Amino acid sequence: MKGYFSLVLHSHLPYVINHGEWPHGMDWLYEAAAETYIPLLREFQSLISDGISPNITIGLTPILSEQLASEKFKHGFIHYLDQKIAAAEENLSEFENQGQEHLIHLAEMWRNKYSDVKSYYSSQLDRNIIAAFKKMQDSGHIEIITCGATHGYFPLLGTDESIDAQVRVGKETYRRHFGRDPKGIWLPECAYRPSYEWSSPIAEYPKKFYRRGVEEFLFKYDIQYFIVDKHLILGGKNRGVYLDRFDSLKALWKQFEKNWKPLEEEKERSIYENYLVSSTGTSRAAVAYGRHEESSLQVWSGEYGYPGDGRYLDFHKKHFPGGHRYWKVTSAKADLADKQEYYPEDVEEALENQATHFVELLDSYISKYYDESGKVGILTAPFDTELFGHWWFEGPRFVGKVLRKLYKNDDVKVITLGNHLEKSRPKTVISMPEGSWGQGGFHYIWLNEWTEWTWKHVYGAEDQMVELANKYAETKDDVVRRILNQLAREVLLLESSDWQFLISTWSARDYAESRLTVHAEHIKHLAKILASYDQNKLLTEREQVYLAKIEEVDDVFPGIDFTYWRTLKARESEEKK
Repeated sequence: MKGYFSLVLHSHLPYVINHGEWPHGMDWLYEAAAETYIPLLREFQSLISDGISPNITIGLTPILSEQLASEKFKHGFIHYLDQKIAAAEENLSEFENQGQEHLIHLAEMWRNKYSDVKSYYSSQLDRNIIAAFKKMQDSGHIEIITCGATHGYFPLLGTDESIDAQVRVGKETYRRHFGRDPKGIWLPECAYRPSYEWSSPIAEYPKKFYRRGVEEFLFKYDIQYFIVDKHLILGGKNRGVYLDRFDSLKALWKQFEKNWKPLEEEKERSIYENYLVSSTGTSRAAVAYGRHEESSLQVWSGEYGYPGDGRYLDFHKKHFPGGHRYWKVTSAKADLADKQEYYPEDVEEALENQATHFVELLDSYISKYYDESGKVGILTAPFDTELFGHWWFEGPRFVGKVLRKLYKNDDVKVITLGNHLEKSRPKTVISMPEGSWGQGGFHYIWLNEWTEWTWKHVYGAEDQMVELANKYAETKDDVVRRILNQLAREVLLLESSDWQFLISTWSARDYAESRLTVHAEHIKHLAKILASYDQNKLLTEREQVYLAKIEEVDDVFPGIDFTYWRTLKARESEEKK
């Protein structure tokens, strides 16, 4: 054996339950479950049945886990699948009346697909996607990692208490769903920040104080490893992962590129090694694995990667009613009017050849490192899970074929990151700069002229949360605790990095702006109710109705405790006593 390969999938959607259905809202969750999570579960189960352990590392964010486990999702998902089946049948009748034989065949394909998903979800999974992933982990076939509670963008959050709470709630939610503690974490947007004296980037909300490095929070909660982009370990130019898919980002990037300089390359480091990361020179460290950019882009890129093959199902062109897709990519330059009809039988050759090519590519990279260094390295390939199945319809089958071929490969062994860390504890301690896997390696996707206003609301809410947590930390009043616990949920939901991402990509800008505003208003209203109650020691009928309604709408993280937001130094000094 010459080296290891670790496939890392990051599964995440913002909180959408009770916040819209279509086109933005619950349908995102239903689509991801039907097109990505269940097809991947079926692919993994097929591998296991054939005696092949998938050995992938998969992140299920806390807020996604909360949603997939909710009864509202479980009931709504069945209704959604019934709608998709009915739409396929309506399309079928339409195409029969038009005498379009090939489209009839495709409509039958969609009807059968969603019928199969419904049957599998109900009978094989017992309507519990989270339990299915847990069972695979308990059996040693996959490793599940956690994330920040609501995918808050760590480098830009305004208080250390906010990052502490994101990690703590993330770990506690993981334990509740999966019955153990996580070994690893997917930092939201692979965004890391070392310790240094930080100044707020928002002129309207000036702040300046010494910030802790992200690794210090991971160490505190015994989270052993995380994943970062290549440039944070090696320096050099970062290609990012989103630019190919969103034209608005290309325009936005042009504004920043002229003032951006890549980091100097670190020639003594290797992307095939893991490293202890510490920005303080202390033992408060965690292990970083770097994204292997070249192989990852071969799979990720819609322009020159595998998903851009003309034979694959096109993502953008849809038939209504129902939204089913009947056309193929055709070519990279084909507009929607030029898309040709999809032929499922044509993709088998593409999948087989590209899976073979990818395995040969992995083998060549790993073998080259082994031959040059004499070391058994690891190639880490992280992706958003939703690429496989949602963006790239054939993606789950590609994953299955790759894992089957690697099983027969004597030089490359597939391994989870947790298992690799047990075998290969790093001895080298490094420091890393601030950055993410966004284009340019920094924050511009989440902080730019379109999103700057959002951070003013985030920073105000975070500071208020710390202030209130300190003020009421010792209270025994159940009403006060109830109000503050809900306020804490709203702060977490406000911090979701999805709102800035959706604004910058224009993919659901109005929805994101509305959601951020709604949570900011909830926070303000809850704070007013708290102040009124503190003075009068009672809730008016209107206040009771409002509080109960918000608790019902944003019903996540049942074990949350607002005291998590107390000043870190005060909490830590008490813990030492």
